[in-house]
Amino acid sequence: MSIPFIEENDQTRARREHLEALRGLVGNVYPNKFARSQIAESGREDTITSVFEKFREFEPKAAEGGRPIAEEIELANQQLNKFTVRLAGRIASPPRVMGKAAFVHLSDGVSRLQVYVRRTDVKAVNNDTRAVIEDEGKGWELFGLLDHGDFIGVEGYLFVTKTGELSIHVQQLQFLAKALVPLPDKMHGIHDPEIRQRQRYADLIAGSLKLEEREGGDLNPREVFERRSAIVRELRRILEDHGYIEVETPMLTPLATGAAARPFKTHHNALDIDLYARIAPELYLKRLLVGGFEKVYELNRNFRNEGIDRQHNPEFTMLEFYWAYADVNAMMDFCEEMIRAVVFKVLGHTQVKFGEHSVDFSRPFERLSMREAVQKYGSQETAEENLVELFDQHVEFKLIQPTFITDFPKVISPLSKASPVDSTVAERFELFIAGMECANGFSELNDPAEQYERFMEQTQQRERGDEEAMVMDEDYIRALSYGMPPAAGIGIGIDRFVMLLTNRQSIRDVILFPHLRPERKYEPESEPPAVAGG
Repeated sequence: MSIPFIEENDQTRARREHLEALRGLVGNVYPNKFARSQIAESGREDTITSVFEKFREFEPKAAEGGRPIAEEIELANQQLNKFTVRLAGRIASPPRVMGKAAFVHLSDGVSRLQVYVRRTDVKAVNNDTRAVIEDEGKGWELFGLLDHGDFIGVEGYLFVTKTGELSIHVQQLQFLAKALVPLPDKMHGIHDPEIRQRQRYADLIAGSLKLEEREGGDLNPREVFERRSAIVRELRRILEDHGYIEVETPMLTPLATGAAARPFKTHHNALDIDLYARIAPELYLKRLLVGGFEKVYELNRNFRNEGIDRQHNPEFTMLEFYWAYADVNAMMDFCEEMIRAVVFKVLGHTQVKFGEHSVDFSRPFERLSMREAVQKYGSQETAEENLVELFDQHVEFKLIQPTFITDFPKVISPLSKASPVDSTVAERFELFIAGMECANGFSELNDPAEQYERFMEQTQQRERGDEEAMVMDEDYIRALSYGMPPAAGIGIGIDRFVMLLTNRQSIRDVILFPHLRPERKYEPESEPPAVAGG
């Protein structure tokens, strides 16, 4: 049966025909499992990558003239032929058939390994009985029904070819899954960014198949997300090494508060109440400081019903953590130390290429008040009422090297303590790198009476039409009334940090499944309505 929204063409028809023929040959064409060997490392399933890495040292170097010496190949095979492996993967190249034998490459998304199939040696596996089909030629028949992109499992012994390439001489062949549509171009990958972001699965496949040389160590899609994982893992390690406890706070909340943003709204049927997808976990995390935790963090998903551009996605990842008895200056010091350590751990150096810029994380991060930054990069004339506007328009995009901007107006910082030196200024900082805000932190306001007044001011702003102003959170005021120690807190934008360390200019390229406008579907023109006779 054809799938109505899968394009119908000669290739898809041929693949469906192959699938039906395979069904007649091996039974179930989507088997439940394939047991892999454990040769490369005891107790762990073999992958194509693990086998390739363990045995690649047996590949003899090419002699003068292009091919390895025959004696070296023979010596390598005396050792390799002792190892029988069971591996599975995607067919990463069209088969090269040479009479009654063929070569093809399998991929696990990271590495490739060549397999060699010979008509007289290969046996097919029946997926219903899991038994080898002993009838002569059935293994070769199965191989002939395979398409580029199919998943197969193979069992066979290792060897190196006459060209010195590590390979598997296949003795058993098991069909695992059919690729019903052709794979992306293996030479160039997918260049349309919308297709890459909308069909991330195709983007990942294309990146693993791409043969075109990459410039300047550019990452393929899988490597981008592996690096993202490494960044998050190192951030966690640093926090836990410093005594922080990871916690989880609600993602559906009765109030949309903790930041200035428009929320997504839903309704809980059983409780008959409206709930909001959280815009920030801040007020819950500070409740934990009230309860006695001194260092807490959460890697959280936040949701904001706002615009989409290269730096903003409605669903994004933040790292927020809170440190009792510290202030904004201690938090800036720790933030700088942590960011630099993560960059070095993940990249092995501290010089980061981002677009046309080179960002140096080894130097001390510059620290400027908002007023100083405006005077340095923007206008000499500054006034309190337009300071933030001048900063946004003239300064932010010029902050390429890591820079802390401090001394924000208190009026736009309703959760921050005021400076003891100037009551109109908040003890708050934002970290800018490559023209992007990457972190936001401050000394946390812990006076319940003052916090109540700040919420009241925010409520008045909402009444005047500001949809992003915060709402009153009475329970949070109640929590503060039990006493919260002095503390500093910070939120770090994980997506933007990953953009920096992977040299990706759009946030959509570092989120596996970013939000996009609905795909426009082709709808055939309907016939004009019939005209009634009169």
